[in-house]
Formats: sequence, structure tokens, C-alpha cells
Amino acid sequence: MTMVKAHVSAHELVSDRYRLLEVFARETNRLWWYAEDVTANQPRLVAQIALPETCDEDTLRRAEARVVRTSEIMRLLRPGRVATVVDAVVQAGTLWTVTEWIDGTPLCEFLDREGPSHPVRAARTGLELLDVLQAAHDEGITHGELSPGQVFVRDGGSVVVAGFGLAGATLVPRLTAPSYASPEQARDERIGPAADLWALGAILYTMVEGRPPFRDRGRPDATLKAVDRLPLRTPLRTGPLTRTVQGLLRKNSRERLTRPVVREALTRVLGQEADQDWTPAPAPRLRAAYTAVRHDGPVRSRQVMTAGTALAVLTVAAAVLAATHHLPGGSPAAAPSRPSATAATSPPADPAEHHTPGPSPSGSPSGSPRPGPGASSALPAGYHRYSAPEGFSVALPDDWKRLTTSRAADHAYRVTFGTSGGSPTLAVTYSERVGPDPVAVWRDDVEPALRRLPGYQRIGTITATTYQGHKAADLEWLSGTGGERVHTLGRGFLLGGRRGCSLRFTTPAGSWDDAVDRLALKTFLATFRPPAA
Repeated sequence: MTMVKAHVSAHELVSDRYRLLEVFARETNRLWWYAEDVTANQPRLVAQIALPETCDEDTLRRAEARVVRTSEIMRLLRPGRVATVVDAVVQAGTLWTVTEWIDGTPLCEFLDREGPSHPVRAARTGLELLDVLQAAHDEGITHGELSPGQVFVRDGGSVVVAGFGLAGATLVPRLTAPSYASPEQARDERIGPAADLWALGAILYTMVEGRPPFRDRGRPDATLKAVDRLPLRTPLRTGPLTRTVQGLLRKNSRERLTRPVVREALTRVLGQEADQDWTPAPAPRLRAAYTAVRHDGPVRSRQVMTAGTALAVLTVAAAVLAATHHLPGGSPAAAPSRPSATAATSPPADPAEHHTPGPSPSGSPSGSPRPGPGASSALPAGYHRYSAPEGFSVALPDDWKRLTTSRAADHAYRVTFGTSGGSPTLAVTYSERVGPDPVAVWRDDVEPALRRLPGYQRIGTITATTYQGHKAADLEWLSGTGGERVHTLGRGFLLGGRRGCSLRFTTPAGSWDDAVDRLALKTFLATFRPPAA
């Protein structure tokens, strides 16, 4: 396999700012490094990407700008689901993309460690990826480089997607992972959303089968030729995903399954297999590995940066196995990135994530809902489980209390939690008159009232998703003015019949990215248990 080689000497920094520490993941012509921003004293992830030798200066500048700009657009559309690129630098014929810290591990490394996944786990991951791709495609953005090396798995199973903006900026016709290139990319044709759907199918195939649909043949041109001309190897382990995978991996892009069909099929797999334990084992924590590498200092950094080696360096696994694994909730620095958009403002359902991320409930009082499959028994420090008389439960910060309760006809209610000082707050709503489409509930029932709020501004699109196996949808918005401006994530879901439940997390707009708020949001989503029927 062709590998990127280091183009910096042992005594140089990338862009005089980023110190490379160790390679932790690799694909053809792309490496991921642990790195340190010596100016900001912050850990970073840096991708090293080979560029065509014929690129002129203007093309290189456009590539740098496109990567950063596309990443920012996607971050706003799907916050918490897309890796945030903070810098892109061309140096010594290489594009270096600098990404904010992601508390997880690349899917390729995760699969190497864990082996093939259950179809339910793959379906849940596929739905998360589909959400991100839909947001991109609706804005006219094609990823074009999607592969397991561009997907990071957080503790608890949620995913973050990297690599937006690279398509067309790098080695053609395909840069990072030829085994996941679509046939049209293999032929160096113009690509569109259908190429991303092929890559999604290839990722699902790999997760369940334990190998990509087209093996790496050692040379990118040979692998791409196989993708274009050879028939698909018949999947043996995909079970209920078989038709979906085969439909996504059709050579003719016009014959591939559409996003709505794929979403319906993946959601159906979750419903059919609800009793299966799909939650993956905790992914290695990159921060622990970064700390272990960083403490080894420049000596180790020089060892792994020496140009001309075959990149026979220690991978993330060695560092992680020696590091202590901690659940979220220790120091703020270790707090996980916040998830994507959340749920509702009013009794209607709003969606949540495709999995239950992060920390899970500890032993709840007698009679409180049991944790879902794969849930951990530990809560973050400073949290306790609250069991409401209405039948739901959630983990709350120790200084939070029940603030208000409002009730309406047909057993509908809204309960708000927080401190007496105002936001942040969490609102839990319940209704028995919810429509069958969570997206329509947000659009037709909830948002008209939100538009009357001062300074209302929707962020991104209303996105269909799933939460704890339930049909769901997400809405995120800003409201208020000046110092009173707040940022809200709404997440609602259907409970069967016309029953629906929603969560709404609101915090001052200026503190949206604070580690404390991110941890709170992740904990609420991970530990909430709805009322029983």
C-alpha cells in the first residue's frame, strides 16, 4: 500500500505551530497524527495528505480555504457530528489539516480491534452517517472521501465525520481509501451524492463482514480498477442489511438506493432487532493516548517523524492499552464533544441520537427505569439520577432541581430543570397527541410558535433520525437578543401510538461550547429514560 511519508524534519513544526507526536491511524496517502498546538497549548489531530506534484500555488491556496470553509459549514449544519478543522496548511508538498480534538478513535482502528459488528450496530452507525450526508447534500456538498478512516467513534458509539472539503483537492481520482471509492470515482468521472451513498454501503459492508467489499490490491490504480470492473463479493454476515448494502453498492449510480429508502431500511432493522445489544465496547480514549505520547517528549516525536521510514511506528492501540480508561465527567478538559442537534420545545416529539452516547445511569432508585443495553453503571462526578413521579428519569447535576411543571389536557406535561439562576435548563415534555412524523411535528406544530420568539434563528435543517431505537427528529435554534441570547438543542422521539417525548437543552449562546455544558448535554441524552406505556 502506498503510504504518506513525513516531510518535516525532527526539529521542525508544521507551520511553526503544530508539533507532531505519533501516527495513530493510516490509509493510502493519508496519516492521522497526535499533535500539539504549541501556541495555544492544546491537543490536536492532524491529517497529513499527499498532494499532486503538479499543483500550482493558486490551487493549493484554494484547497486550504475549501477544507476550512466546508468544515465550518458542516459544523453549523450538524454540530457535534462533523470534525472541526481549525487550520489547513500546505507545506513541503503535503496538505496538513488541523482538527479540534475528537474524543474517540477512527472506525478503521475500532474495527481492527473489535472485529465484525452486529448488523444492528452497523445500522445505527449508518443512520448517523446518513444524517450527516443528508445535511451536506441538501447544501450541495459532496464528501467524496468517506471511509472508515474519516469516521471517528466516540465512547458509547456515536460518530464524528472528518474529511469534508478534500474531494478534488488531493490526489486524483481518489486519495485516502481506494477500497471505498465508487465506480465513477474509479473512472475519474464527476461525482455527486451517489458516490457518498456508495461509500456508506461500503462502510456498512465492512462493519458487518470484517473486510471491505473490494480489497486493497497494494496499488491505488489496481484497487480502483477492481472497484470499477469486478463483481461485488457476496456478503455472508449482513443478515437484515443485505438488500440495503447490495442496493447501495450498485455499479450504476442511477440504480443505487436513495436516502429515504436507505433510512427506512436501516430504521426497520433497528425495530426488528430491538432486543440485540448493539452498543459497542468503549472506544479507546484518544486523550489518554495523546497524554501518554506527549509525556515521552521530543525524543519520541523525532523517532516517528524521521522521513524515509516505512512508518513502522506504534499505533494508538499500544498507548491506549497502557492508559487508564475514564468515563466522561472527570476534568472539563476530558469532556466529550457535544452531540448533534436535539429535541423539542413542546410536548411533540423531537429526535435524538442514533445511539445512547457517553455515560449511562448508575443504580437508580427502586422502580426507576432500567438503563438500556450497553449502559454503564457510572455517572459523571457531580451528577445524580432523578426519578420523576411522571415515570421518566434522567441524570442531573447535583445543584439542579425541578423548577417548573406545566400540564395540559390528555396527560401532556412539561417539566423544567435547572438552577434558580436561569439557563442552562433542561425541559422534558410528554404528549399523547403526537403525529407520526417527527420532522413534521417540528416544522408544522412547534416552529411556528418559535418564530414568534425575539431573535429566533434556526440552525441547519430539521433532521430525521432515531433515538434509543425510536423514530425521531432534531431542531436547533438561537433566540433572544444581546446578553439574553440563548442556544437551544431540541430532540424528540415517538414512543408508540401517538405518544411522544422530547428534551430541550438551553444555555447562554456565549457558553455553548463550554466543556461543562457539553458534558451536561451528553449526560442528559445518554441517561434519559422515558415513561413506560
